[in-house]
Amino acid sequence: MASTTLFGFDFGPRKIGIAVGQTLTGTATALTTLRSQRNKPDWVGIERLIRDWQPGAAVLGLPWRMDDTEEDWTPLVRRFGRQLQGRFGLEVHLVDERLTSRAAREQMGVRQDSRDDRIDAMAAKLILETWLGEQRPLSGESPHANS
Repeated sequence: MASTTLFGFDFGPRKIGIAVGQTLTGTATALTTLRSQRNKPDWVGIERLIRDWQPGAAVLGLPWRMDDTEEDWTPLVRRFGRQLQGRFGLEVHLVDERLTSRAAREQMGVRQDSRDDRIDAMAAKLILETWLGEQRPLSGESPHANS
């Protein structure tokens, strides 16, 4: 199986957490958090990271409420995904991101009200690992069972 590098994104209106991972191991690492510039994503920073890492695809966390309705800012996330695809030619996968920021804070041992930028990158890591986990075959199942 060939390894593909992927980026995970935890998009927020003010900052975007980014993680990098790869399909071979199904693991990810928190990379950085970029702050928005004039209410727009830091496209220069994102372009630099994409040029350096050359990901084959992006996984974007889609915010949902616990009652299965979209958050008010979910359309902004979908727009960001379309922009990633249009600007960089990346295939964009969406994954439910409910509770990833909470889980990131717990893993980092910081308070739930902390504004530490590392939380966003850790949430992106969890988003990417969630998607990677959903792509792996069940234990004991051949990866070529449906080929």
